[in-house]
Amino acid sequence: MPQYPVRAALLGVGAWARVLAKAAAQSDKIALTCCFGRNPDRTAAFSRETRIPARKTLDSVLEDGSIDAVMLALPNDAHLEFARLAAQAGKHIYVEKPVANTLEDGLRVADLESARGIRIVVGHCARLLSGNRLLREMIDGGQLGHVSQVEANFSNDRGLRLSPQDWRWYRSSAPGGALSQIAIHQFDVLRFLGGNIATVSASSARQSPAGAEVEDQWLITVTFADGKLGTVISNWTSPETYNVRVTGDAGLAFYEIDPKHWGEPDRLHENARLYVQRRGTGIGARLGVDVPPGNMFREELNLFADSIVLGRECELSAENGCQALAAVWASIQSAANAGAAPGGRPARG
Repeated sequence: MPQYPVRAALLGVGAWARVLAKAAAQSDKIALTCCFGRNPDRTAAFSRETRIPARKTLDSVLEDGSIDAVMLALPNDAHLEFARLAAQAGKHIYVEKPVANTLEDGLRVADLESARGIRIVVGHCARLLSGNRLLREMIDGGQLGHVSQVEANFSNDRGLRLSPQDWRWYRSSAPGGALSQIAIHQFDVLRFLGGNIATVSASSARQSPAGAEVEDQWLITVTFADGKLGTVISNWTSPETYNVRVTGDAGLAFYEIDPKHWGEPDRLHENARLYVQRRGTGIGARLGVDVPPGNMFREELNLFADSIVLGRECELSAENGCQALAAVWASIQSAANAGAAPGGRPARG
């Protein structure tokens, strides 16, 4: 059985691989023993920068019995292919969100877990933000009363910076644009705070002058399984915004961070704001709550290592990742049908 630190290989050497490499270096539960990328020059440069030894072939990684796991930091449409190869080699798998590009492929990734007796964890890190954990504690502690709405926004200006050389330009590799790239985080946060999503109704638009294939504006209304409502907003032509609001009959709580530090999670508390407003009071009576520091990327890797060593299911499971991806594809279907699924009913997540 694997022991701490779990020995892992990093597959992919792009910008996000650097974030994960830094997080792993801060963890005592996982250790990156090597890396592999499809471009030899980029891989060599990444290895020099991070001091993680580079491998020349994928087979040399997969055939190495001392490697317990792989971490996939690859374009979304490569997730299933590399997950299959890793699973066949008996490696546990961490995969960046989304679990795959399509729901069908996401379910195929999830099936590898039971078929191969491995653990698969999907990097839905936003639920690990310290402010979101505090919101969950407020809900569970009854501070907000009966919760009726959960609202979330994650927006930035990526849509203004796209070019045909970027894989995010194309529907085939980034379905829904902002929807599958950043809004998917908020679907997972809504599920973390509000429970399972029953239906979605979505509208989308393309407003960026860049002219990419993908949508850069999304407004989604959510109905939870227990009847409460929610919204997800994502704008890819906007100043950077990340916030979550939970409303109950005893009060509301609002949390926001400065997402320019998204890749530096130990700084996300610096300009964060969390307040509670009780029913019957105005904005002048809002109560500020201190947001403690945290590191959501280190925490998700620690959860991955724990799931392997302790043999327990992780809250960031492949099934959980498929739930968020289902909401993405339900939203795409809904927007294509003017806010409703075939038959006039809201699309199911």
